[in-house]
Parts: sequence; C-alpha cells; structure tokens
Amino acid sequence: MGLLVNGAWQEDISRTKEGRFVRPASAFRNFVTRDGSAGPSGEGGFPAEAGRYHLYVSLACPWAHRTLIFRALKKLELIISVSITEPLYGKTGWEFGTARGGTLDTVNGKATLAEIYLLADQHYTGRVSVPVLWDKKRRTIVNNESSEIIRMLNSAFDAFTDVHTDYYPAELRGEIDAVNELVYPNINNGVYRAGFATSQQAYEEAAYGIFAAFDKIEERLVRRRYLAGRQLTEADWRLFTTLVRFDTVYYSHFKCNLRRVADYPNLWNYTRDLYRVPGIAETVSIDHIKRHYYGSQRQVNPTGIVPIGPTIDFAAPHDRDRFG
Repeated sequence: MGLLVNGAWQEDISRTKEGRFVRPASAFRNFVTRDGSAGPSGEGGFPAEAGRYHLYVSLACPWAHRTLIFRALKKLELIISVSITEPLYGKTGWEFGTARGGTLDTVNGKATLAEIYLLADQHYTGRVSVPVLWDKKRRTIVNNESSEIIRMLNSAFDAFTDVHTDYYPAELRGEIDAVNELVYPNINNGVYRAGFATSQQAYEEAAYGIFAAFDKIEERLVRRRYLAGRQLTEADWRLFTTLVRFDTVYYSHFKCNLRRVADYPNLWNYTRDLYRVPGIAETVSIDHIKRHYYGSQRQVNPTGIVPIGPTIDFAAPHDRDRFG
C-alpha cells in the first residue's frame, strides 16, 4: 500500500501511531447541491445536473459501497455514471480493467485511480481512496468522503428521479447522528483499527470495542426493525456495508473473531433484511471483497491466498417482518 506525495507515488512507511491505525481525513470536500449553492460546510459551486457527475468505486470497499447503495436506492443509475476498479491493487493502488470484474475508466481514459487524483491536483499528497465523485464539466474531484457523497445522493438529485425517499429526515437526524457516532469509530473503522494494528494493546482495544458496539446494536434491534425505528435511514446503510463483509473477511483476515455476525440473532436477521431490499443484492460482490482483502492487503495476509469460504446465504429468510 502506498500514497501520493507531492504528486509522486511512494510506498507507505507507517500507518500507525503507537501501534494504532489512524485514518487520514478525506482531502476533497466540496458539495453538489440542488442549485449549486453552499453545502453544509460552506462549500458549493457544483449544481446537480443529469449526466454531469461520475463515481469511481471499488466493489470491495465498504466506503465506496455506501455510494453504490444510495445510487441504487434513489434510482440514479442513468443520472450518475460509474467506473469500477479491479479488486486487486496494482503497483500504484486501484486500477481500472476488465480482467477480474472491473471496468474501464470511461470518462477520463486513465489506467489508475491515482491518475484521477492527479488530474484534480498535480501536486496532491495523500491516500488514493475510493469513492471519488468526479465532475465531468469542470474535470475535477468534487468529493472523496463517502459520508458526504451519500448525503448528496440522498437529496441533491431529487429533480432527476421519481424516488424521493429521504434517508436523513430532519425529525430523525439527532438519532441517526447518535447511532453513527457509535457505529463509525467502533464498527466501520473499528475493524480497520483491529486489522491494521501493530501492537497487541491497540488490536485488543479495537477488537473488544467492535463487539461492545455489536452488543448495543443487538439490544437496540430487539425493539425496532431498523436503527432509528420503523424507517430505513442512512444509519442502517452505513452499518450494513461492514456487516455484509464481517463474517467473510473481518472475522478472519482482521482477527475480529470473538463472534460472527451470524452469532447475533437480531443483527444477523437484520443484515439479511437489508440485503433483500430491492437493488441492494446487486451492489454486493463477495468475490471482489475476498479477492481485495486477502489478495491485496499483504501486510495482513503475506501469502495473498484467498480462502474458498465461508458460504453465507444473505438471501435466506429473516424474521424482521414481525415489526411490520
């Protein structure tokens, strides 16, 4: 794994502090809004238009997966185009191609995602991460922070779709934000903090934190179908992309093996409930997930051998209909 430093690729010499994985902040934080006015943090200048924006994603990455889910939920497939990286890293990170289920870069014709970052900033320093929301008109990156991109997809493009479901409704924002504050550091990022830890203490802090948070979510799901009640919200989809990868890769590859998601009755039924929402199964690629984590993350799995299992039936019946 590596990064760009002043526009040049170099191998990463350290990703941890005292054995703890530290996730860097996303660099591009502009917003697409309905009319191009300022976004929630004051950024703006990118009006919603059909066909103007393009997503660069990996099917393996949970952060990128969020954006594919919202693109599908809001039926924006004809409004926002997409390019999918190959599951395995190349010499300079994510690559485009069709050999293992990816696609070509149909917008800029580049071979790697690093080249896309350099189109936006030839002196860029930082991670070359997915997802990336690209503006075809201004030929630059709008945003590479998944939590912000899904908010844009949730509301900014409503003029171009018949689906106006709001996954961040005003009346539930306090509860959604509270759930996100539990889930992001302890579960979404917690699996990485455990998997990329380089000290026993850092690993155990992160790993035990995952299951403490799982216990809280399990208890929450005793009383309600979804995390914020009777309505699906962004909080559910932000958790889902970690849950759907957990038993396949995080349990073994990242040593998060105290319990499986399948060992939590409510959490496991909830995962299958979300998987069966129309359009969601098509965004999940267990093949890409396994090939990327086991095959590319050699600092965790030096041999690069991809295991043949486990076999998990996400489409199996669930019991969450009891909530209505």
